[in-house]
Order: sequence, then C-alpha cells, then structure tokens
Amino acid sequence: MTTLADVIAILDRLYNPAWAESWDAVGLVTGDPEQEVRRVLFAVDPMRAVVDEAIEGGFDLLVTHHPLLLRGVNSVATTTPKGRVIHDLIRSNVALQVCHTNADNANPGVSDALAAAIGLRDTRPLKAMPAEPMDKVVVGVPVAETQAMLDALAKAGAGQIGDYERAAWTVTGEGTFRPLEGANPTIGTVGDIEVVPEDRIEMILPRRKRLAVVEALLATHSYEEPAYDVYELAELPSERGGGRVGVLAEPLPLADFARLVAESLPRTEHGVRVSGDLDRMIETVAVVGGAGDSEFERVRAAGVDAYLTADLRHHPATEARAYGDPALVDVAHWASEWPWLADAERLLLAELAAQGSTVDTHISTLCTDAWTLRI
Repeated sequence: MTTLADVIAILDRLYNPAWAESWDAVGLVTGDPEQEVRRVLFAVDPMRAVVDEAIEGGFDLLVTHHPLLLRGVNSVATTTPKGRVIHDLIRSNVALQVCHTNADNANPGVSDALAAAIGLRDTRPLKAMPAEPMDKVVVGVPVAETQAMLDALAKAGAGQIGDYERAAWTVTGEGTFRPLEGANPTIGTVGDIEVVPEDRIEMILPRRKRLAVVEALLATHSYEEPAYDVYELAELPSERGGGRVGVLAEPLPLADFARLVAESLPRTEHGVRVSGDLDRMIETVAVVGGAGDSEFERVRAAGVDAYLTADLRHHPATEARAYGDPALVDVAHWASEWPWLADAERLLLAELAAQGSTVDTHISTLCTDAWTLRI
C-alpha cells in the first residue's frame, strides 16, 4: 500500500520545502499522512473546477503548483469559496499538496519544463540559489595515522565530491612542538623540541557536518592537543534556482520563435504577446515560468536575445524595451507553468517504481487561466 506519507516524502525530496521563498505557503494542506493513495491528480491551480475534478474522479491526492492559502485567512467556513473547497476536500478524503516556489527553484523544476517545451538546450539557472555552504578541514597527523584519519573523517561526512567519497589532498612535511610542564605528549618529552614526520590532510565537508567531523578528528588523533583548521569556503551558485537561460537548436526570427512558443504551450485566450523587431534573430533565450517582470535586470545581464515569461505589466515591460534588448514574449501564467505537471508526474512515478510501488496519475487539462474571452 502506498500512503500519503510515502508520496509526500518523494515530493519533498524532488521539491524540498526549504527551497521555497520565505513568503510562500507550500506543503500539505489537507490529508492524513497514513491514508492510502491510489490515484493522484496534477494541476496548476486548486480552483473549484479542479477540486471538483479530483473529487468526481476518485482521486486521493491533488498536487497543485499554486497554493490554496497563500495569504492568511481568518476563517475556513463554507461561507467563503476557499472554505468550501477545504471542507469538500476533507469530506471527500482528498489530500492537497502544494509545490510552488520550491518547484520553481528545483532542478528540474517549473522553468526547466518550460525551457524543454520550446526546445532550449544547455540550460542554466537565471537566478541561481547558493550551493550548500561548505567548509574545508585541515589537520596534520603522524604519517602512520593518515589512513585511519582519512577513514574517520570520511565516515563523519567529509570528502564527498559528487560521485566520489573519501576525497582528500595530502602532503608530507614536518610537525614540530615542545611539550610544556603539565603536558602528557603522545610523542616526545616534556621540555624537549620534537620534530615528527606528518601528513597534512585537507578535506571538504558540508558546513552542517562540521561538528561531527571535528569530533571525529579529535577522537581519532593520537595527539593530546591536535592542531587543525576549519575554513569556510566561498559561496558558489548551485544548479537550482528560478528561471533558465538556454540556446535554441537553431536561430529563428522573432516572429517564428513566437509561433514556436504558441505551438509548444497549451492554448489560452491570452495568447502570445510579442514586443520587438519581428525579423530579428533569436538564439539565446531566458524563460521564467509564472510572473517574470521582476527579473528584467537579471535577464539583461544574461545578454539573451529574447525573454519568455508571463504576466508582463505595462510599465515594467515598456521600461525593459527602452533598453532595446531583449525581445519580450508574454504568455498566460497558467500556460507557462502547465508543462511542469508532466515532469512532476514522471519523477514521482519513477521514484515510486524504485521503491517497488506505483499509483495511477492524471494531469488536469482544465484551463484555469483567469481570462475566458479576448475580443
């Protein structure tokens, strides 16, 4: 039996809640972690029509990109639309899980799916999140103890680089010291200068494992007072973060690029809006799934030919166009994020299969874009 807790554990690995923006509201909204999950529905918005689809379709879990309760509420009484939705979900035993900006910042995430939909290659984050904070530990040990120290530090979490473990750099030199009165030296005599052949060991480690690594170092070292350093390494960008920058398989005139976007995304009444010289060639593209007019400065810094996003407002768009580059391609918010649903479905099923289980999944095709007619 696959439980809700099983599915949530996988989704939280794929879209870690810690990656969400501070203002966001992600995670489990309704549902019992112990309940069985047999059918999962993926959708962009937890709107009334989508909730009805989940209930009438016999789904046990509804996974949406957008939150139901992004802003605080004082009541979930059925006298409000959101209150009615929550009551109906609970009565129907339908769980609701939200993966919002944690899915935006994941890799692969929302903008990866948008980039893939239009055929971008060699993608990188537009707004990279910092990689995990790292330290470097440096210690000198008697040469005969080097392998034991490497083993101990590696077991505590140091020396992991990609698919390699126990990775270290060592060099042989001399350690020197004079034990003072009251010392109990492992090597040498109180009052005499001692010179010992030692190996200098350097290993990197996640900063969160610093305490465990230092404790392992002190427990393993034979010296009464081991000398060691811990350096905080410079912050580096990670492969996670919002937006993506990539390259088209072949350059296209802006008009053709806009048509490619229209053909690659689900149709909405909003359509595809374009700003720029329709004949200019487009090769490098930045994309942001969802509202993207807060990222113009980063987009210009990326030096791309075109920017594909949603919800471009008049003033930010006209100010951006005053710089000349890039060309702008604006689509419906819902359409820009809908491609992610297939990615989330695929990744969930793969993770469940690796655990020897599965669920029935479905992607909602209900268009929940706000606009229903353009004249």
